[in-house]
Amino acid sequence: MDCQYLPLESTGQFSPLFLDYINKKDTLKPFYGRFPELSAFGEQIKAKSFDQTKRQILVDALEKQYAQIGQKPDFSILLNPNTFTVTTGHQLNIFTGPLYIIYKLITTINLARRLKEAYPDYNFVPVYWMATEDHDFAEINHFTLFGKNYAWTTEQRGAVGRMNPQELKTLFAQIPEKLTLFEEAYLKHDTLADAARYYVHELFGAEGLICLDADDASLKQVFAPVMRHELVQHISGELVAKQTELLENLGYKTVITPRDINLFYLDDQLRERIEQKEDGTYRVLHTKLTFTEAELLALLDEHPERFSPNVVLRPLYQETILPNLAYIGGPSEVPYWLQLKPVFDHFDTTFPILMPRNFAMYIPAVNAKRIRKLGLTPEELFKDTLALKHEFVETHTRHILKFDNENKTVNKALDNILHKAQMVDPTLEKAVLAETKRFANAVARLEKKMRRAEEHNQEVGVRQLLAVKNELFPNGGLQERSENFLTFHINDQTFIQQMLSVFDPFDYRMQLCLQ
Repeated sequence: MDCQYLPLESTGQFSPLFLDYINKKDTLKPFYGRFPELSAFGEQIKAKSFDQTKRQILVDALEKQYAQIGQKPDFSILLNPNTFTVTTGHQLNIFTGPLYIIYKLITTINLARRLKEAYPDYNFVPVYWMATEDHDFAEINHFTLFGKNYAWTTEQRGAVGRMNPQELKTLFAQIPEKLTLFEEAYLKHDTLADAARYYVHELFGAEGLICLDADDASLKQVFAPVMRHELVQHISGELVAKQTELLENLGYKTVITPRDINLFYLDDQLRERIEQKEDGTYRVLHTKLTFTEAELLALLDEHPERFSPNVVLRPLYQETILPNLAYIGGPSEVPYWLQLKPVFDHFDTTFPILMPRNFAMYIPAVNAKRIRKLGLTPEELFKDTLALKHEFVETHTRHILKFDNENKTVNKALDNILHKAQMVDPTLEKAVLAETKRFANAVARLEKKMRRAEEHNQEVGVRQLLAVKNELFPNGGLQERSENFLTFHINDQTFIQQMLSVFDPFDYRMQLCLQ
């Protein structure tokens, strides 16, 4: 595989906040702990404390969650005080969702390997935090395969991880390809969480990846003191609001908006925000559920699993129940984590090293051959389609498509005409300038006609160019944000192993992988 690289800022696809972070801009240093470089992990290991009781609770929860998996991992390694995790997380998009989710998992696996090489006295376990409690079904219910969109419709509500995926049977009937792994996952498991764990384990279990479902009573019990504090003190929203203001004062757009109470009430078919009313009682939005403070805290003690952190507290929950060193996130996640450090400081929890995932464009052999034949560089591929086409035509033409020299000669003559006209009558200046503008417009029209004619002369090359551009940028966006890994895996069963072999978790550039 031929790999070429491009700075992320050259792609025009990433926010200033994300780019400034990976470029170590000084003004952002107060917003995180340690920068994601290999040498920083030694200090991160020393800073991360995680007691044995939590390790045992974590292992017990994983043993229970993997009960249906035939060859489950050996979780006992997590009982070792010298074992740490590196974590990525995502929603349970059907059929794995866009390519970048696979890339997040690969980055996490490779990071654990690199850390083991650099720090051999420690163990590092890659973790996939399954966002089972998320209730935004519209974000996970579809995927794209070979350019066609498929969607799951359901009347189920609440946390997606608890949904029954066997309704997907109707979707399999629409897909021409036989997807045995996913049929096994979705049609033989009762929850989407169990199904996702099954196929992720089949794809990445041999690489050491562990899936964690945090929708678990024992894990929530560990986090209960923070949730109690949140219900009574409402401090996290205030802390994030102040941090957000600091970022916005630096000119950045922020991602998340905190609430007074950053917890949901979670039950079957239900995940709704908890709010405190003016009279001091609490209510669950869009329901008739209300509680006094004493009732709500008693419920927390008895059923912590009925409380679910939102985007503000979920990262803190992660770092509370895992011996975690780093979080691997995408270009939207990294910016919102920068809003959260004061929450970690308040609860005396080590802020993880915040790492961007790998970014890539996979280019199959047919398009790779076209790119080499057309002589396209990585920078050119990311140009606007119209600009790219114009540049290609001008580069490959045997003719001169602009009247630059002629314009200079004519403009010099027009200047002389203007001077002579002004000598005769100054009011003629407007008439001469109008004629000059008409001439310039006529020249521009002629240049466009010549370019179109030359585009026709180069029809084969232009058609190939546009075909490559459209395939690599579906709907004008990045391939990794829409295409599913199956688009490539079905035709090449080594796809995942190839990406595992070429990704460097510490290389924060766009990687073009040409077959």
